[in-house]
Amino acid sequence: MNNFKDKTILVTGGTGSFGKKFIKNILKYDVKKVIVFSRDELKQYEMKQEFKDKRMRFFIGDVRDKDRLYRAFDGVNYVVHAAAMKHVDACEYNPFEAIKTNINGAQYIIEAAIDRGVQKVVALSTDKACSPINLYGATKLASDKLFIAANSYAGDKNTAFSVVRYGNVVGSRGSVVPFFKKMKDTGTIPITDERMTRFWITLDQGVQFVIDSFNRMHGGELFVPKIPSMKVTDLAEAIAPNCQIEFVGIRPGEKLHEAMITTDDARRTIDMGDYYIIQPEFPWWKSEFAHDGKDLKDGFSYESNTNGDWLTVQQLRELIDNL
Repeated sequence: MNNFKDKTILVTGGTGSFGKKFIKNILKYDVKKVIVFSRDELKQYEMKQEFKDKRMRFFIGDVRDKDRLYRAFDGVNYVVHAAAMKHVDACEYNPFEAIKTNINGAQYIIEAAIDRGVQKVVALSTDKACSPINLYGATKLASDKLFIAANSYAGDKNTAFSVVRYGNVVGSRGSVVPFFKKMKDTGTIPITDERMTRFWITLDQGVQFVIDSFNRMHGGELFVPKIPSMKVTDLAEAIAPNCQIEFVGIRPGEKLHEAMITTDDARRTIDMGDYYIIQPEFPWWKSEFAHDGKDLKDGFSYESNTNGDWLTVQQLRELIDNL
């Protein structure tokens, strides 16, 4: 399905790892225009040198600035909301800054999208929003709730909102892969806890899942892909097999294992084969997917340590080599 033909698409946080990869892929479609919305003029300048496509536009702006969003959303059909404060430590140390970006910014996106007649909005979430224990996860959970509820807030307007939630992205900016590669030269890889596990998805897979979600969405869905898990010790072995591992203890706000669907979520989640849909708890919601999906068993949860799909050291090494 090509729902992007002749559409204008805006990506908040468009100069980030996800934004750049998404834009590279979406330009393969017969889109009318792609707008990069972000704060950093240097990153936009560098991106202009890399992407020399006449369909691209660059807007300097912050999701905290509602007036700028209203201007940027003029004539936009689809919005991908990827802008966020996402580093756990930075959010813990600057809590209200995270709230202003991740929560207030989400509400401003919603209001601008509805008032400007945007047709579809997909917001990126994170596994840390599921049963959050740190501020980043808490702000993203609040953001998820805002975007799902926005389908009611839109009233008789035609703007639809959905959310995509997935795990750690292999090699994204600020992730553990470049950190381990850097530490490899020291001969020692620091790991917080030997039991730690994480969900793992490649950037290409994450981008394609968002594109697929635009084609599937009706509004109100929280899409969760089925992806493999990995042990952090196996990741260290894949990147630096000859290095010593030093266990340094779990950092504030960090989990041993991540989850994407809790047992409470599972009661309103359907299994679509390659992905799950967490359905909203609203009286207006009538699932368009009910006849295609399967209800989950009572007590089901989707967690990185109990996942049935695991990446081996060799598979991790191949993934990293192909970055």
